[in-house]
Amino acid sequence: MNQQQIQRLFEAVQKGKLKPEDAVERLKHLPFEDLDFAKIDHHRQLRQGMPETVYAAGKTPQQVEQIVRQMLKRTKNVLITRADRTVAARVKRVSRAARFHPLSGAIAICRDHTQYGKGKILVVSAGSSDIPVAEEALVTAEVMGNPVGHLYDVGVAGIHRLMNSRSELASARVIVCVAGMEGALPSVVAGLVAVPVIAVPTSIGYGSSFHGVAALLGMLNSCASNVAVVNIDNGFGAASVATLINRL
Repeated sequence: MNQQQIQRLFEAVQKGKLKPEDAVERLKHLPFEDLDFAKIDHHRQLRQGMPETVYAAGKTPQQVEQIVRQMLKRTKNVLITRADRTVAARVKRVSRAARFHPLSGAIAICRDHTQYGKGKILVVSAGSSDIPVAEEALVTAEVMGNPVGHLYDVGVAGIHRLMNSRSELASARVIVCVAGMEGALPSVVAGLVAVPVIAVPTSIGYGSSFHGVAALLGMLNSCASNVAVVNIDNGFGAASVATLINRL
């Protein structure tokens, strides 16, 4: 339940359209609802402007289904990350609006398409192997109410591919840049634009990439002053920060 919904609830009570005990019934699960195995933070949308996201890894399909079912009673949009087809099938039973993105494992239920972001979030990936993480960022940004766009496979090994998209880079208010291997792309992208670039290292690469540690360290040592870095493979976290920036 967001701030506008709570205000409408109070107004309905004031006008006599809703009994006070019915209003209490709707509010009694705030600030969180205890399902024993999970405590759903229904107040998060009120505090942060975005509802809680369901991280499916480590949860049973039944647990994810139950969490989503309760969340949809109080919010229109729900995002589930790191899910598989079994989880997606269970979520589909709860909402026909659920859309599964198999590359990233994200499931998006988007019943409110209001765009709260002031500009476009552009997701840029270095290689095709980085697309699963990039897709997680793209889906997250979209569910959170942002205009989005993407540039895929524009890494530094063929820099002319990136330079061919200068106008798209310039049109973004925030950029999420996803790269594995040596993680060089965010520095290049950041040097071309005057907006925040949120760098996402991926675990893509050969032995000495250390499952993304090399890319992470490279990004942390970027010489571009407008680069910030999130954890390895954390497309969700990057898009969440990008959303907060885009709403300022």
